[in-house]
Amino acid sequence: MADPSSYRPKPGQIPDSPGVYRFRDEHRRVIYVGKAKSLRQRLANYFQDLAGLHPRTRTMVTTAASVEWTVVSTEVEALQLEYSWIKEYDPRFNVKYRDDKSYPYLAVTMNEEFPRAQVMRGHKKKGVRYFGPYAHAWAIRDTVDLLLRVFPVRTCSAGVFRNAARTGRPCLLGYIGKCSAPCVGRISPDDHWELADEFCDFMTGRTGTYLRRLEKQMTEAAEEMEYERAARLRDDIGALKKAMEKNAVVLADATDADLIAVAEDELEAAVQIFHVRGGRVRGQRGWVTDKVEEVTTGALVEHALQQLYGEETGDAVPKEVLVPALPEPLEPVQEWLTARRGSNVSLRIPQRGDKRALMETVERNAQQGLALHKTKRASDLTTRSRALEEIADALALDSAPLRIECYDISHLQGDDVVASMVVFEDGLARKSEYRRFQIKGFEGQDDVRSMHEVITRRFRRYLADKERTGEWGDGDTDAVAGSAELPAGAADGPVAGNLTEDDGRPKRFAYPPQLVVVDGGQPQVAAAKRALDELGIDDIAVCGLAKRLEEVWLPDDDDPVILPRSSEGLYLLQRVRDEAHRFAITYQRTKRAKRFRAGPLDDVPGLGETRRQALIKHFGSMKRLRSATIDQICEVPGIGRKTAETIAAAFARTAPPAPAVNTATGEIMDEEEPDTTAGSPGEPVAAGAPEDRRGQET
Repeated sequence: MADPSSYRPKPGQIPDSPGVYRFRDEHRRVIYVGKAKSLRQRLANYFQDLAGLHPRTRTMVTTAASVEWTVVSTEVEALQLEYSWIKEYDPRFNVKYRDDKSYPYLAVTMNEEFPRAQVMRGHKKKGVRYFGPYAHAWAIRDTVDLLLRVFPVRTCSAGVFRNAARTGRPCLLGYIGKCSAPCVGRISPDDHWELADEFCDFMTGRTGTYLRRLEKQMTEAAEEMEYERAARLRDDIGALKKAMEKNAVVLADATDADLIAVAEDELEAAVQIFHVRGGRVRGQRGWVTDKVEEVTTGALVEHALQQLYGEETGDAVPKEVLVPALPEPLEPVQEWLTARRGSNVSLRIPQRGDKRALMETVERNAQQGLALHKTKRASDLTTRSRALEEIADALALDSAPLRIECYDISHLQGDDVVASMVVFEDGLARKSEYRRFQIKGFEGQDDVRSMHEVITRRFRRYLADKERTGEWGDGDTDAVAGSAELPAGAADGPVAGNLTEDDGRPKRFAYPPQLVVVDGGQPQVAAAKRALDELGIDDIAVCGLAKRLEEVWLPDDDDPVILPRSSEGLYLLQRVRDEAHRFAITYQRTKRAKRFRAGPLDDVPGLGETRRQALIKHFGSMKRLRSATIDQICEVPGIGRKTAETIAAAFARTAPPAPAVNTATGEIMDEEEPDTTAGSPGEPVAAGAPEDRRGQET
């Protein structure tokens, strides 16, 4: 007997959305399938005190060894998927379905002279068109009752039909307009068969034609002032729309298809596959893979196709494979699939309709799978411990690196060169310890020198703080390094304020890491090591992670350390490196945007955004403000004479822009100078240039 708490998911892992869940025993057999409007709320009911559970539920949760779920869009989808999996797995605890009956279908007997719409169970018959399955027979009858207003096909039994034909009197449905009464000859057999065929077309999803036709008839009746007929048509349209509940799980009649969806980020990709056979979801598969290199979604799809159908032949390869992106080139992959099946296979991207809706469901499951995978890897203490141990073993460290700092350089073609420092403690990001650096020791593009400067500045601060036994004086900013390191949320300039003693942590840079990771290869690693050697620090390990092949470089080693692709240690190093890159890119973009938006008013000390906006609003443009006198500037509320003199001096130091000239006529354009400080006009085209001109492989 298992303890349910041993496999209970954390509340944050379970999505708060409709879905279907499965309990499995220790042998991976499905023992229970259920549906829920909210998976999070429903699954929480199974993991309460055992004494408060129903005896059968208590037996089920103690027999199970794991639980998993699939996210869908609506409760109707959850109902249909629940049925499909109950029929597929025959779970032992789903007792209400353990009988000799099957789920009911809506059947239209197109093999009869006068086709009949009815509820059918059991084996399917030749010449009968089936729709469903449905959870309850009353759901079929409700749907048919709505549709009979528009498609009055026969629904009576053979005995009732013969009796009406003998007496010449139709049944009640014939009198109220919900049957075309073929029993008494009101409609010919051919016309009734066409009416039944239209009914089937509507049930297969081709609904737009009939709705448009009815709407046109309603409009014509209203124009001819036949308001009763128009009202009846209006009610018919309402009945059809009410019956048109989309079902993204059960597809069109006898559809065989596999739907593949991919959710990815920079490090990993989750693949989810729904196998649809006969219009129903017959199975689900999914896995998460590491992205070894920069690959497109089409390439990920191609790898998934190879894994799925590499050993399959015949009907195991469906006629239709729906994917989020096509492999390039497409023709070889399609020909390969066709050869595996022995007949043509369509590989395409669904654009609309039920298949597009079902693809969206598969995509949501792929995203949920990736999020759940990341949550498990990031939060699992055992996994994090193993990752740190693997790093220690690979780098020959004396102990696991409980604090890891990673550095990255970012710039755009040598401009706005910045650096980032991110901190991971015990395998988790500690964002309050992040720092940002401006490279001020030189100008231009030199990633190696930039890395040397950043490491030097950071550990000079560490040594200075160590000499002061952790105590910092007020106003001490960067006396040793000569430039400012910025906390994650700070603007440019010195860092103000100190951490208190109450939190029990050393101040700022006083806490050294056990491992320094640089984003790059041998040159960046050598620069970081040289900076530490110059400072006399020999108890901090250094390594670099090169992005192209995910190689780990160590100082003074000609060959990199290659960690297995499935290594938790490599996964942690990748997370640290990519977080440093993200943080550096964000800061670099912020500086670049600020530089493009800068104007003369930005250099005026004490002039904030509110008063800048007031100046622009008062004068209407920067051109008029530039030409204003000191007395005129003083008229703006909140602007004193001293501030006005400073503003005038700032404009005097900057030359006015050259006048615009019409190149066709030579005419000088007397246009207002655009406001460069009142708003954020967005980044120029240059912001879209390649931004990975950074430290490791530029």
